Amino acid sequence: MNITILFRCHKEDTTVNNIILFDGECNFCNRSVQFIIKRDKRAIYKFASIQSDTGQELLNKHHVPTNIDSLILIENLSYYTKSSAALKICRHLNGGWKLLYGLLLVPKPLRDYAYSIIARNRYKWFGKKDACMLPSPEIRKRFLN
Repeated sequence: MNITILFRCHKEDTTVNNIILFDGECNFCNRSVQFIIKRDKRAIYKFASIQSDTGQELLNKHHVPTNIDSLILIENLSYYTKSSAALKICRHLNGGWKLLYGLLLVPKPLRDYAYSIIARNRYKWFGKKDACMLPSPEIRKRFLN
């Protein structure tokens, strides 16, 4: 049984930059969101699951292809997927994680090949979520759905 906990924010929140869309059913993806929240001390990023109404609205608004199997970063009216999204997110995280941003110099096909292996196997390796974390009110404000 899947239990989903949704949080509703103001509609205008969907026009802001630095939105991370993630697979809300994926354990690895949920852990990644928690990892980002812990290291994003300035609260730059907001989050929405791809499965949510808000996530679907953002995908349509930014013309993201429906067959994308990736974390998606919406930034400056553009979207980034796969390794580009992950590395651009690292740029704003506290600590040494910023250094990973430099890996954008590695050719995209090589970066995305490694990313795609994890994405393809994420349910098999990490499983699916039966319940979502219940974030604190402060963190809840960062979720758009």
